[in-house]
Amino acid sequence: MGYISELREMVGTRPLIMAGSCVLVFDSEGRLLLQRRSDSGDWGTIGGALEPGESLEEAAARELYEEAGVTADSFRFVTVLSGQDMYYRYPHGDEVYNVMAVYEAQGVQGTPAVNDHEGLELKYFSLDEPIANLNPFSEYYLRKSGYITKW
Repeated sequence: MGYISELREMVGTRPLIMAGSCVLVFDSEGRLLLQRRSDSGDWGTIGGALEPGESLEEAAARELYEEAGVTADSFRFVTVLSGQDMYYRYPHGDEVYNVMAVYEAQGVQGTPAVNDHEGLELKYFSLDEPIANLNPFSEYYLRKSGYITKW
């Protein structure tokens, strides 16, 4: 059981402040790797919450491997997002105010494959046109980070 799950046992669905990392993986054609999430069925970026004692970059590396089965040589820091706009209510009722560090993976090694229970499939998408069924939170990350400017 992870840290957040342990907290949830104590506080229920009440809002938590949750720090985490989002990892953007681009292929040689500039398309972004997204996962179709098992909890909501929509497409979202790779990432998740910190575990105790973990750095933001360590969380990025762990989440990248856990969710996509790949590794990266390094992570380029893009931005940190926080505040009211980072509130999220999961389909099962848990509420969070995220503090999210956005990273771009550099030197990705391996072939992306679903590697845990959080994703149903992985697919690369062009950011030149709207992505059907894109998680609103992921769209917010991409807009605030400057990756979506055309739609």
